[in-house]
Amino acid sequence: QQALAREVALQLGYDFEGGRADLSAHPFTVGIGPGDVRITARYSEDLFNEGFYAVIHESGHAMYHQGLPVEYWGNPMCRPASLGINESQSRMWENMVARSPQFWRHFYPRAQERFSTLQGVSVDDFLLSVNKVAPNLIRVEADEVTYNMHILLRFELEVALTRGDLEVKDLPYAWNTKAQEYLGLTPPDYAHGVMQDVHWSSGHIGYFPTYTLGNLYAAQFFAAAEKELGSVEEQFALGDFTPLLGWLREKIHSQGTRYRPPDLVRHVTGEDLTPKYLIDYLTRKYAALYGM
Repeated sequence: QQALAREVALQLGYDFEGGRADLSAHPFTVGIGPGDVRITARYSEDLFNEGFYAVIHESGHAMYHQGLPVEYWGNPMCRPASLGINESQSRMWENMVARSPQFWRHFYPRAQERFSTLQGVSVDDFLLSVNKVAPNLIRVEADEVTYNMHILLRFELEVALTRGDLEVKDLPYAWNTKAQEYLGLTPPDYAHGVMQDVHWSSGHIGYFPTYTLGNLYAAQFFAAAEKELGSVEEQFALGDFTPLLGWLREKIHSQGTRYRPPDLVRHVTGEDLTPKYLIDYLTRKYAALYGM
């Protein structure tokens, strides 16, 4: 799994000469210094998606940071525009690129070489497995359709906490109640519930909504890229990811904090942020996958 994930991340555009990939309990990306951006992931022997897509997600972050104008290191021009814009890059590469049929048309033969269990499994069946839609207790393992329910759960708890309407000691019960309401699942322990993320323990209150913002930004940016570049998915089938990465570098990465996020969206796409593109993307993709 590690070998395949590294091979794919390299082909997508993550520069290992200015980074590395290691193991950790929770995936993350960290910038050490100019030109040094490192990523981590965790792997499961029973679940391919957990490690592979963590690497692609974190590579999206890392490629954004590696595309910032390093000559302005230490200044705003060498910083991401916002956490939401940052998440748009990771979510785009993780889902819109690396879960697309065209992506796997190219990489599936390599996956079959790595995993003997995939011999005799068709690429169409494999695509359904990596795009399976089903409620999951763990946010970082959630499919892209139900993912935002995980964010809504956390956001509503954060609002209640900061308003004083919820005590910290009551978080586990409140979490489990919302997990049952939104996902139809009840965590068996804290590890699968209230303590599964590192954000609150790190003091990152208010971070979770940036993932949903990232999904919205990603879909709108991806649609804009296709308008200018043509079908980037056809390029994925050829193993060519440089047109999309080059477009992102020009339009977003190199801009640093030149624009506030709403202004950047208008500058890149010509529109204000709208959920239309994410809804259209999900509807179109899953209708095709499930023959609807």
